[in-house]
Amino acid sequence: MQILNGLHADEYLLDTMTRNYHWTVVGPQFNDLHKFCDTQYEELYGFVDVVAERARSLGGRAACSLAEFARNARLKESAGDVPDARGMIAGLLADHEAVVRVLRGDLETCAQRFGAAGTSDFLTGLMEQHEKMAWMLRAFQA
Repeated sequence: MQILNGLHADEYLLDTMTRNYHWTVVGPQFNDLHKFCDTQYEELYGFVDVVAERARSLGGRAACSLAEFARNARLKESAGDVPDARGMIAGLLADHEAVVRVLRGDLETCAQRFGAAGTSDFLTGLMEQHEKMAWMLRAFQA
């Protein structure tokens, strides 16, 4: 359950950071980045929900308070930091890439140590979604 609660916290934090950038972006890329973040945070909110539901379906409890998210998150928030549009894209890209790296290790742990093929498969699907989001951020950056 530790793996799922860490992932749940990371998804929630990444969703929140994406919303923050959606609300605070300024400059010539405003319209494009505002819409882009809107699409990404909608998808991320879905990830938050399915991770919590996966934890519950396995008989666990999904962490659901801000204090639990802060304690379990492996991503780090830059509180109060509002970078320019390029910095926003770079920060979100780095966070998606970090989630992908963590998921690679977590899915192996689930499969090999716990014999949890279903959860390993679930994590693989999320990893693929984060890889796609990272690709989109890299394309936006070009």
